[in-house]
Amino acid sequence: MAITYLKKAARTPDTESGNARRVVEDMLGEIERRGEAAVREYAEKLDRWTGDIVVGAEEIERRTAGIDAATRRDIEFAAGQVRLFALAQRDSMREFSIEVHPGLVAGQRLIPVNVAGCYVPTGRYAHIASAYMAIATAKAAGVPTVVACSTPYRGEGIHPQVLYAMKVAGADVIMTLGGVQAIAALAFGLFSGKPADIIVGPGNKFVAEAKRMLFGRVGIDVFAGPSEVAVIADHTADADIVAATLVGPAEHGHESPAWLFTTSRALADAVLERVPALIDALPATARDAAGAAWRDYGEVILCDTREEVAGVSDTYATEHLEVHASDLDWWLARLTCYGSLFLGEETTVAFGDKASGPNHVLPTRGAARYSGGLSVHKFIKTVTWQRMTREANHAIGPVTARISRLEGMEGHARTADDRLAKYFPGERFALGPPVAD
Repeated sequence: MAITYLKKAARTPDTESGNARRVVEDMLGEIERRGEAAVREYAEKLDRWTGDIVVGAEEIERRTAGIDAATRRDIEFAAGQVRLFALAQRDSMREFSIEVHPGLVAGQRLIPVNVAGCYVPTGRYAHIASAYMAIATAKAAGVPTVVACSTPYRGEGIHPQVLYAMKVAGADVIMTLGGVQAIAALAFGLFSGKPADIIVGPGNKFVAEAKRMLFGRVGIDVFAGPSEVAVIADHTADADIVAATLVGPAEHGHESPAWLFTTSRALADAVLERVPALIDALPATARDAAGAAWRDYGEVILCDTREEVAGVSDTYATEHLEVHASDLDWWLARLTCYGSLFLGEETTVAFGDKASGPNHVLPTRGAARYSGGLSVHKFIKTVTWQRMTREANHAIGPVTARISRLEGMEGHARTADDRLAKYFPGERFALGPPVAD
């Protein structure tokens, strides 16, 4: 039994987090103090944007008019897939009520948040898919107001295709803002007058840090960092496909880990040989990102058994996890920690990222140990209610009074005492000894 690193990462995703934390803290403080004026200054300084922040209907039509019919159909198809899956998630949830004691009925309600803030990054790439992943899912959950932000693209307004995806997905307010200033504007309700109850969507380390710092004041989807991919592979896997699978998501950025967990030394050696050539064949922007990501964060881990592989995989708790191995049902039943699982060579991360249906906003940095990705559940509050008859107080009241006094909470106990005295005058109850001073 052995676990061997054939390639070990030189860095971790947390290596650069300290600087981001300091920058974001300063920016959030400045925006909270000075509001929209500070946001406009950051938009001009960081994104060279001095135009309108809120995108009006006429501007949407103008900027999307040149999109060809085929592209429109592709965006509409992909958004429809995401919406269909999200609606199925919503249908899997239910409200209920149950009589837990004679005269005591308790229940559950599902209430969408009132305002969702959806961030759509547009930096190195135009993340068209992120628009409908966030917005369409929020709308499927029943959120009344969705405020969406996206970065100015190359010094102009929102990328036309991203803007069209926002429109198709159902955004109610669209703002031309990126980075920390966008997250702050969503949280504080700047320009829209609608402070977000929850902020969702992927982004770089500064966006992720802003969401982390604001968590508690607002809800967030997941604690996220640079995108991750892992592949589980055995001797049956195709080394070319595995290598391409590792390289593809690595183009996200310089800090995007790509990991291979395998029981086959021959496969591992073949993948290690093929990856550099695949990176070199990418366009310049992707080549720069994937090359740095593989050099600094890429890992290849060789295990003796599939049980060891599963254990390693669960420890890494990767964002995207592909399985290229025999007995896929075994892996589906055994694996427990991942953002989203892609079973079989035929099912790749890119399909999930763009068009298949399940959401691509997923936990990173090990958060998949305790959290799933973005779903309708993130936009819905599961709340409880209860209603009691006077007769039910006869059983519940004395127990409450006695437990309250055991805890030293006399005030709680007396709220039960008062009701018992009113509803059952003249009857004596064992209420426990009063809390001493």
